[in-house]
Amino acid sequence: MSPSTLIMGKPITKLTSDLRKQTYAFLEKLTEDDSSPGLHIEPIKNSRDSRVRTGRVSLQYRAVLFRLDGPTHPAYVFVGVWNHDDAIVRAQKSELTVNPVNGVSEIHFLDVDPQPAVDVKKPLVEAAPARSSAPTILGYTTAELRDFGLDGDLAARAARATSDDEILDLAEHAVEWQGLALLDLSAGTPPEVVREKLGLDRPVDAPGGEVTDTTILRGFEHPAAKLTYTFIEDNDELRRAIEQEDFGAWRVFLHPEQRRYATQATSGSFRLTGGAGTGKTVVLLHRADDLAHRRGGRILLTTFTTNLAGELSRGLRQLAPDVTQTPALHQEGVFVSGIDALASAVIKSAGGRILGARKTVLGAEDGGLGRRTNTVEAWQSAVAAAGTDLPLPLQSVAFLDAEYAEVILPHRLIDLAGYLKVRRPGRGVRLNRGERTAVWRVIESYRLSSRAAGSIDFREAAAIAAAYLDSEAETGHRRLFDHVLVDEGQDLSPPHWLLIRSLAAVGPDDVFIAEDSHQRIYGRRITLKQFGIAVVGRSRRLTLNYRTTAEILDFAMRVLEPGAYRDLDDEIEKSSDYRSARGGPAVGLRPCASLTEELATAAEQVRTWTTEAGLSDQPLESIAILVRDQYNRDRVVTGLAERGVTVRSIDREGTVGGAPVVMTMHRAKGMEFRDVLLFGIGADSIPRGFSEYEYSESEVSDALLRERSLLYVAATRARDQLVITWAKQSSPLLPASA
Repeated sequence: MSPSTLIMGKPITKLTSDLRKQTYAFLEKLTEDDSSPGLHIEPIKNSRDSRVRTGRVSLQYRAVLFRLDGPTHPAYVFVGVWNHDDAIVRAQKSELTVNPVNGVSEIHFLDVDPQPAVDVKKPLVEAAPARSSAPTILGYTTAELRDFGLDGDLAARAARATSDDEILDLAEHAVEWQGLALLDLSAGTPPEVVREKLGLDRPVDAPGGEVTDTTILRGFEHPAAKLTYTFIEDNDELRRAIEQEDFGAWRVFLHPEQRRYATQATSGSFRLTGGAGTGKTVVLLHRADDLAHRRGGRILLTTFTTNLAGELSRGLRQLAPDVTQTPALHQEGVFVSGIDALASAVIKSAGGRILGARKTVLGAEDGGLGRRTNTVEAWQSAVAAAGTDLPLPLQSVAFLDAEYAEVILPHRLIDLAGYLKVRRPGRGVRLNRGERTAVWRVIESYRLSSRAAGSIDFREAAAIAAAYLDSEAETGHRRLFDHVLVDEGQDLSPPHWLLIRSLAAVGPDDVFIAEDSHQRIYGRRITLKQFGIAVVGRSRRLTLNYRTTAEILDFAMRVLEPGAYRDLDDEIEKSSDYRSARGGPAVGLRPCASLTEELATAAEQVRTWTTEAGLSDQPLESIAILVRDQYNRDRVVTGLAERGVTVRSIDREGTVGGAPVVMTMHRAKGMEFRDVLLFGIGADSIPRGFSEYEYSESEVSDALLRERSLLYVAATRARDQLVITWAKQSSPLLPASA
């Protein structure tokens, strides 16, 4: 019996469910005993590489592999599965080698074009095009690109390229790390920075030496090789790699830059930014896994909403099933929770000791803590109860709510004297002494009515939990967590950040934040330094979009263009560097004369996508219809049902299999789908009216930024295809050239 090591490329995307099961069974047997006669592991005559083999997956399909002699047992590199004859051709023309410049192990397919059972890049073997008179755009010679490590044919074509589309097409069909390097170079990234991002400055062997099985095996350990290949450790990992859809590719494969941020030790808090689809959440999950194994202790993984927290928990289970997800505070392992649920858990665990913190924040110990205030109704009642002293523009619920969350609670103000002295930078509205006095009267009324009702609002809960944890630390108690990981940081409010800072002691690997100012659809803009979270010199940005096509990304970025976005360090967030590694169809724009026509258009589009999903064995829930609000969600579900199209409405629960899904744009945040239809993107839907923000021009401007962000978030949920419909007049937020 001869066990073997298995090295796999990125997940198979176009196998039927039956063939996936057969492939898993074949590879499981291969790792247990590669000499088993039922596997039919055979060398191929007239092949370019003597290491290539095929194996029998079924009577119709064969696997293509490379056999390497390891120090103790053989290793097999699994390439893919094809029909029998195509597999033979593929094997004959495949070559496994190491890059002579940097030692990265690579598989090259030469003069091959069979129809694969899996989605594998075609080779660049067409005849060289005639030299164009148009100027080239890359700015590097063929020799310079070859010295960088790009293959000769790719280097020559890239040096001649005259358009971004040509570069993108070359990158899509290249060895993955070479394609990504080409995209970075075409975006103007200096070569030394590209080498650092891909780990090319750290070769595993001296380049240019003899290519042996040993050097190839070491080459698969290179960071750039791990973009595409991974060592499978056990059958559970093998099953996940075979059975997961393409959306799960990140769970095994990381860009070297992502891997560095996921695993590096930091001297303090760290902030990772990046546009939608750049893999921030991926890094966060891998970092949770790494911390659990490298440092251990109590780890918090948190985000703004309960729905997103559920997605994080499911993602971590899929990535690292051996990592303990603890259901309670004060336990070793990873505690996954929405930030508001976490605040409630802290308050509950504190028992009677929480009353002192309640008094610190709200000025009184008595009053309920378990219920949550309906803030809109409470502010309206407080304004009415406070009389007419408050100027009309300041009677806005939006103003009062923001003043409370951004000024009152963070400074733990409990009386008028404190409010009269506090600074209010960034609020956009100057208040004289009389106006502050009138505002404070409303604040007092708000607090009194909440005490009478036995409730606190969500921001008050976060502030009380933070005050409690700070007081506990002052008396020598250990902080609640050793490491805190925050996803979607741009949406957290000031009291949330007070809570984040109170959870872990300042020090190495304390707080790791993933954020994207372009996706801020809930909170107002803040800066981390206000809350004692120092990330100066420890902020990095991801720019490569792994989710959407170049066409969808371009559309989404043009939605944002008129706005000026600032990150949590109060720096302008650049968007010009974002790019996608693959192309696809143009964004579909479908103007309609009426709601009836729009529903008919949506029904026809969903039927088309449903058919495509069935042909490619993709789940129907990879199709999503996103709408502005729950009213339109329910209207779409009913309207499509009347037209013979079955879809499922999604609210708090996760996506359910068996049908396309309909949900609000807010609910879809943090999710992705193969195909997305944005329904009802009309002038009366987005942007919403800004009457509640008219007390301040800056608040109106900020609200408009959040509306653009919402449309950006919705558009970037699409992986392959995006279609947008509206009745009568389109939204003014749609790009003018769309």
